[in-house]
This record gives sequence, structure tokens and C-alpha cells, in this order.
Amino acid sequence: MSERNTETNRAGLEKVYNPKEVEEKLYWFWLERNYFHAGINAARQPYTIVIPPPNVTAQLHMGHAYDNTLQDILIRFHKMRGYEAEWMPGTDHAGIATQNVVEKYLKKAENKTRHDLGREEFVRRVWEWKEKYGAIIIEQLKKMGFACDWERTRFTMDEGLSQAVSEVFVRLYNKGLIYRGKYIINWCPRCMTALSDEEAEHKDVAGHLWYIKYQLYRSKKFITVATTRPETMLGDVAVAVHPEDKRYKKLVGKTAWLPILHRKIAIIADPAVDPKFGTGAVKITPAHDPNDFLLGERHQLEPILVMNEDGTMNANAGPYEGLDRLEARQRVVEQLAREGLIEKIEEHTRPVGHCYRCGTTVEPYLSTQWFVKMKPLAEPALEAVRSGKITIRPARWIKVYEHWMENIRDWCISRQLWWGHRIPVYYCENDHITASTTAPEKCMTCSSATLRQDPDVLDTWFSSWLWPFSTFGWPQNTPELKYFYPGSTLVSGHEIIFFWVARMVMAGLEFMGDIPFRHIYLHGIVRDAQGRKMSKSLGNGIDPLDMIAKHSADAVRLSLLTLSSEGADINLAEKDFEIGRNFTNKIWNAYRFLAMNLDEPIVQAANPDSLQAARGQNRLELADRWILSRYSKAVDRITTALQEFHFHEAIDAVYSFFWKEYCDWYLELIKPRLNGDDLEAKKTALVIAAFLMKNTMKLLHPFAPFISEAIWRGVEIDSGLGLGRHESESIIISSWPEPITAFADERAEAEFSLLQEMIGAIRNMRGEMNIPIGKTAEVLIAGGDGQDPALISQHESYFEQLARTHAIKYDRDLERPKMAASAVVKDFEIYLPLAALIDVNVERNRLDKERQRLEKLLENLNQRLLSQDFVNKAPQEVVERERQKKTEFEQCLKKIEANMEQLAA
Repeated sequence: MSERNTETNRAGLEKVYNPKEVEEKLYWFWLERNYFHAGINAARQPYTIVIPPPNVTAQLHMGHAYDNTLQDILIRFHKMRGYEAEWMPGTDHAGIATQNVVEKYLKKAENKTRHDLGREEFVRRVWEWKEKYGAIIIEQLKKMGFACDWERTRFTMDEGLSQAVSEVFVRLYNKGLIYRGKYIINWCPRCMTALSDEEAEHKDVAGHLWYIKYQLYRSKKFITVATTRPETMLGDVAVAVHPEDKRYKKLVGKTAWLPILHRKIAIIADPAVDPKFGTGAVKITPAHDPNDFLLGERHQLEPILVMNEDGTMNANAGPYEGLDRLEARQRVVEQLAREGLIEKIEEHTRPVGHCYRCGTTVEPYLSTQWFVKMKPLAEPALEAVRSGKITIRPARWIKVYEHWMENIRDWCISRQLWWGHRIPVYYCENDHITASTTAPEKCMTCSSATLRQDPDVLDTWFSSWLWPFSTFGWPQNTPELKYFYPGSTLVSGHEIIFFWVARMVMAGLEFMGDIPFRHIYLHGIVRDAQGRKMSKSLGNGIDPLDMIAKHSADAVRLSLLTLSSEGADINLAEKDFEIGRNFTNKIWNAYRFLAMNLDEPIVQAANPDSLQAARGQNRLELADRWILSRYSKAVDRITTALQEFHFHEAIDAVYSFFWKEYCDWYLELIKPRLNGDDLEAKKTALVIAAFLMKNTMKLLHPFAPFISEAIWRGVEIDSGLGLGRHESESIIISSWPEPITAFADERAEAEFSLLQEMIGAIRNMRGEMNIPIGKTAEVLIAGGDGQDPALISQHESYFEQLARTHAIKYDRDLERPKMAASAVVKDFEIYLPLAALIDVNVERNRLDKERQRLEKLLENLNQRLLSQDFVNKAPQEVVERERQKKTEFEQCLKKIEANMEQLAA
């Protein structure tokens, strides 16, 4: 616990908000009251979100903080709107990722591999890891203030979820949608497992295109093929050309010699060959290329596998057996060069698959694996989005979703790992297959009692795609499943739209007969300040817990939201968290100011009925009517923005209303009333200010739950003036504000807006002319045709309070005085006489020196920007920065010259 700040105001409040004193207390209060739990409630409509379960690999990162903040906003918003809001938490076993980190840990800590331990002991160690890091993750989520229903916390390898996984596998197998086959798959030689197409992340890699000459059989002539992977030529079974390619028509049906291994291979024709690639003749390696595999099937070519699972060359590679694939590539190229069989080498960039977990270059590899037929599952999932049954925001992701669904390929679901859901398939000694949710006593085909289970596990996503319904008890038809399914909203990063989001839609429709959620919101990735993805290798990650300790959970949440825009990535630096911290400080200062003047009767009177009564008795002045009208519009804007998933727009509306209107204008304008002798006027101002503060805390609560609750309750901050405590024990169970149509006042808004512009213009002139803050000014106003001059005279106090004036003189036909700054607002001309405010000669000299300085800087900048050497050779961002400086200097120079003109006698 940090040392308490002993400087307090007369309301007993500390000068500086201390979140460490508050956040933990409040979270435990929420937990003790069970506010986050949702039950079956026939009187309420359910609102369900299932958390994208974080992997139990390590601690959470800033991406998790952002993703879950968005979900927490929706949950708290809907709770306050009267829904039975359920946020299902949990974690994912993350097969390949978790196995990788545990293997690395074992190697570092004990210098052992999983094979040293054996499968059973290794899996036990991974469970230990899960218990440790799963608990850490849950605590981290709590630190962020997330309103998860912790009673329902699930794990993808819970007994119930494991039962669901087996049930789904067996159902799909029996339906003919799961099959076992030998195909080209993505293979990670480091993780030693198959990967799905989505798990092989393609990156452009600069390499070479080797043109290799294959001698024709019984001829001195050659046919030249182009390849990016010379080491795989050892598995070539043919050379293929396009049937319409005139260059090679006479060679189709003939035979060529495979270099190095001296194996005869056929020259065949196939329309899949691109005549424009390389020489138009390509080597065919069915065991190491997906396109070659399909071509080989069409021509009944026997594949030859030349690599082991660890990426080394096998016996079929002849003299290169035992070499790593990349070393073999080098040796093969050297041998071909010695034999004069390399025609040429070109620079060539191509997309290369990489393991999404360890980054190793993926090998297209012929292997026996388990697959799901996706086309029959994809069709209804595609229709669900096209028909509008499911909405996707931002809408640009609809096309991406549709394209993937329309071109979907079968899903390789088997993984050569030990950690995960074991495939529920059993083989007898005759290799008959029995798929069963429980271990069978005998083979379903031949009744053999000698059975062995498939050693492989299922892809992590095979359990994750069932998450929206398996977590509520499926395959049992539980009351919770009936009530909470289908879910309402899914919030997820766009990078897993294929891994997870689309597959959940397919699974929901297949096994529940209904969509898993009605709305999908896909957000961007949190990157570093340079736009790079945060990673351990770059060392550019920002730990959310460190930022919470430094600034507060509310500050972290507010900063992320302020920097976000719909679906776009966030570029983030540590200093950016000052945004949220500054906002919470502003909230605290406003509350402290109010608390000095409030008492319990005022707090109790801060309700719409009291305000309506004051309105009826004509006790509201212009500022009151303006702020109440603006409040009603803010409520409408914030509510609509949240309903439409415009999170940035929602927080911007809260920020703009509270800081720019309520604090900067209204609270400043009521200070004379609070310090005056008119007790009725003081009470009216305080009731309005307290009402707005209280209800703004409601609007703020989904975004900054801790400080809003602290001000609502008052208990945790040792204040006897909790603004909402008389309404409800906690803000989370209070009702969401509704726009109050009776407060709408367009005339008040228009009149106040004009005064704001005038006051703003006077303040700008004071700043530009360097007028000391302690000096009050006389202001002359002319013009204003068609405007009521009483608007100015009746609100001179506003000018006094916010523009530091002591007199406002209005005359429609007033001539411009000498030595005065001026501004135009609408049809009004505003003059600020300067002689009594500043030493004109001193100011004139100051401006002249600044003008000379800027002219010199501009001269140097122009010379640099006119230099072609600089413009062409300097980094583009440097050139752009210099151009921006030039524009800024020119604008400053214009202002200085204008100000010097106004100082002319």
C-alpha cells in the first residue's frame, strides 16, 4: 500500500487521486457482492460474450488488455441497461505454443527434452505450467478491472470441454466430414508437427531462381527447368510443360535424366503449368510441393519423399542423406555447377510459409494426417453473414470473410504433439479404425480386443471453435446453454478471423443449429510507436501491469481507447498512458472542487425532477440550459456509439462533454454563483453540477470503472459524499442514463456557442499579444447585425470569468480604435485596446526579434529544400519533417506580422 497523500481539501479528499488506494478495494467489493455473475433470469434478456481465451503460455500483453477492455465496456454497458450480462472467462491450452514454451523451459532448467521425460510425465509438467500461468492470467484480468463471471471460468481441456471435443470429432467422422489421408501438408521441422494452412504465415523472402539443365535421355540436348528449391529435385518424378507450349511439344512423352541421382523421369504435359514462369518447363516433386502433388495424382506419379520430419535429408536423397535441407541446397547447387548444369541464377522473391509459433520455415511435406471437409460447413456460415443474420464490423472484413469461405480448403486437424486433446480414434492390429468418445473394448469392424489409440492430438482450434457452446455444457442441453446461447457479441483481433471466428460460426450452425453470436467486432493490433508488432525478440513490448502500477487500470484503458479508431491498429508508446492519467486527474479535480461545496441535501436533490422544477420556476440561466442540453446530446451520442461498436467515438463524446464543456466552461462559470450571496442561485448551480457529475460517472463507468465507482460510492476514498450512493450501492447496478428531451434547447446552444466563440477570440488575442494573466481588459464590440445586443450585456459576467475582462462596451457602429488587437466572430468585430495592458514598445521589439529569428530559420530551410542533393538523398520522413517545419514557420511569421500591424500607432 502506498503512502497516503496527506494534503486534503475540506471535503477530506486528497489533492491527488491515488488509484492504488482504491482499485483493489473496489474490485474486492464487486466480487463480494457477486455483481459479475449472471444467472438464468426469465425477467431479463441475456447479453452474452465469451472471452477469446488467452493462451496459458505466459503473461498477458497489451493486445489482451485492449481486446478485453472492449468486451468489459460492452458488458458493463449492457448490465446498466438492464440485461442479464454474462461474460464467460477462460483460458486456452494452446497445444503447440504451450508445448514449445515448456520444452524450452525444460531444456534451460534441466537440460532435458520431452523424450527424456516420456509422454505421461511431460504432460504432467505441462499441467503444472497451466496451473501456474492460468492463475497468473486470471489475476491479470482482475487487475484490469474486468467484469468476468469468474464462477464460470473454463479451460479448453476441462473434462466437460474435452467431452465436447470428442463428441464433435466422432459426429463429423460418422457423417463423413472427417477423414484420414496422405496429402501435402505444412510441416514445421522444429515443432515436428503438421500445421493448418492458416498456421503457416507467409512472408516474402528474397532468394534465387536456379535454371537447371536436365539432359534428355539418349541425347546431348537438355531441357531447362527453373526452381527456387534445388534440394527437392532429388525427389523429382517428372518434368512438366503446358500442352499448348510450342517450344516443348516434341518433347512431351520423352524421358530426361535427373541430374546427380541419374534417374529417368518422364516429360509430361499438364494445363496447370505456367508457360511464363522460368523457362515454361517445371520439375515435378509430388512429395514436397502442393501443386506438384495434385499434378502427380492426375498423372499417377509415385511421390518420392527426400526429407525426414526434422528437415534433414533421408536415404532417398542419396549422397546428401543426413544433411540439413538448407545445407543440402548449397551442396546440390555446387555439384550442379561443377557438372555445368546451371544455366543461370536470378534474384527472386517469393512468399514462404513460416510456423506461426516458432517462425521456422515450413516445409510442404507428404504426410498421413486427419482432415475436416470444410466446404459443407462453410456454405451455411457464408449465408449467415450474407443474409445479415450475423453482422461484422468494420464492414470491410465481410469481403475477407466471404473470400476465405468461398475458397476454403480442408482443415488439417492432427498434430504430432503430446499436449492437447488426444484424437479419439483407435486402431486394431488389422488397422481398422474405430472413432469413439470413450475407449472402446473392441474393434467395431473385426471385434479385436487389441486396440491402440492414435498418438496425435487435435489442433488447438478444434476445441476453440466449440467455445461459445461447450462452455455452457454442450453436448448436454443444459439450462444455461438454452438461456445464454446464442451469444450476443464476439470481440476479437482481426488476425484470427480464419483461425477462430469463422470456424466458430461453422461449428455453431452445425452442432447447435444456430449462429454462435449476432455481432462480430474485429479490432486492430497494438503495435509499438514505430508501427512494429510487439514481440520478445524486438524487446518492444509494454507490460500492461507495469503501466497499471505506474498510472492505474483506468488510465491504461482510457489511453488505449483514446488512441484507437474503428478496427485500426494502435501505435503505442509508454508516454501515451499519460493521456488516460491526465483524464483521471481531471475527473478527480472536478469532483474535489464540487465536494468542497456539496452537502447531502444537494446530492439527494441532484435528479431530473429537481431540475425540471428549477426550469419551471425560471431559475436556470443560459449556462445551465446550455449544459443540460449538451448533456442530453452527449448521452444520445455515447449510447448510439456503443450500440454501433464505435468505441473511439463513444470515449471521445465522454471526454469532450466532461472536459471541454462541463469542466472548462460550466464549472468555471458557476464559480461566481458558488461564492456569491444568492443562496438559491448557488443551490441551483450545485444541483445541476452534481447531477451532471453523477450521470457523467455513469457514462464513464464502462470505460473507467474504478474512478467512476469511487466517486459514486465515496466510501473507498473516505468521502462522505458519494454522488450516487443514495441511488444504488454500486454504479454497476445503476441504470444507464437516457437522453432527457425536456433538456433539449437549440436556442440556448446557439446563443452560448456565440459567447464561447467571442470569449475564445479574446483569450486568443490575449495570448498572442503576451498580455499578463493578472491584467483585466476592456473589450469593445461592434457589428452584430441581426443579433440581440442584450445577449452580450446580460452575460458580461461570463466574459469577466473566462476572458479576464472588467468592461464590455458594445456599439453596433463602433469604429476600430488605434493600437488594438482585433478578431471577427460571426458578424461581430471584437477589439482589445492594448495601451493599458502591455508596454507596446517592448512588445513591438520582442515581436521584431522573433520575426528576424523566423526569417533566418526560413531562409536556411528554403536553401535546404531547394537542394536536390538533400531532397533526393535524405530519408523521406526527414524531408517531410523539414517541409512541415517550413509551413509552421510561415504561419508563425504571418501571425507576428499581423500582431505588429495591430501595434502600429
